[in-house]
Amino acid sequence: MLVSYYKSPSRDFTLLHGDCFELLPQFDFKFDMIFADPPYFLSNNGISYQAGKIVSVNKGNWDKRGSTEFIREFNHDWIALCREKLKDNGTIWISGTYHNIFAVANSLTDLGFKILNVITWAKTNPPPNISCRYFTYSTEFIIWARKWPKRPHQYNYELMKHINGGKQMTDVWRLPAIAPWEKSCGKHPTQKPLALITRIVLSSTNPGSWILDPFAGSSTTGIAANLVDRRFLGIEREQEYVELSRNRRLELEDYQLRVTYRKKIKDIKLSEEFEPAGLACEDGIIYDLPF
Repeated sequence: MLVSYYKSPSRDFTLLHGDCFELLPQFDFKFDMIFADPPYFLSNNGISYQAGKIVSVNKGNWDKRGSTEFIREFNHDWIALCREKLKDNGTIWISGTYHNIFAVANSLTDLGFKILNVITWAKTNPPPNISCRYFTYSTEFIIWARKWPKRPHQYNYELMKHINGGKQMTDVWRLPAIAPWEKSCGKHPTQKPLALITRIVLSSTNPGSWILDPFAGSSTTGIAANLVDRRFLGIEREQEYVELSRNRRLELEDYQLRVTYRKKIKDIKLSEEFEPAGLACEDGIIYDLPF
């Protein structure tokens, strides 16, 4: 029987400690949306530049590069497991760089998903390239795909248009990397900014929707989801990061801090203008996890 590592008092944020390959087959709950930031397999003993210092690019054993066949099987297997947890009208978002995103796209196609967009996240404050032999790396990519080619999916077009100043939102998003206030409990080496994940959540879910992150890390997906009245299940195998996730969610129990965080994220402020916040769902029922 599954046991939660942490569940928030309002039951809108649940953490499981373990490997998603082992835990996902153990329950039948279906989600409205999945966001995944899988290993990019970049830990090759190289160096980078961060906050004025030269640092190693190594993230951990989970990010060490394997063979091409290993990476293909890895992506196919975790995406297949996630597909079983997605509602028929659900969508999945998967982030990456050129190192892994093409393999991810191939796996999605092989498994029957329809790719809807490839978002280019253009970082407004990228670190410099210290080798001076390449263009500065300043983008990451996020594939958005739906489960079935001919089933309609959730897309809050009018809200995205409102956030974009009354114009259709494009697939290029110019957003900064994480801010210091997002690291108040510590930092994950591949942590995504709340502004990025919040836009994803707002674009493709409704208040009350359930969101899964199989590689939760520091649970930015869950913090973003809760800030806009969505519900979250995160799976993380590293003890250090599952504890970091718990501490980040505990911060949100401070109402004033929650309000402050919401004010810092532009898309949340604009979404409140468009539609007042409130926990609800289409059929009026808030479903809960079985553990």
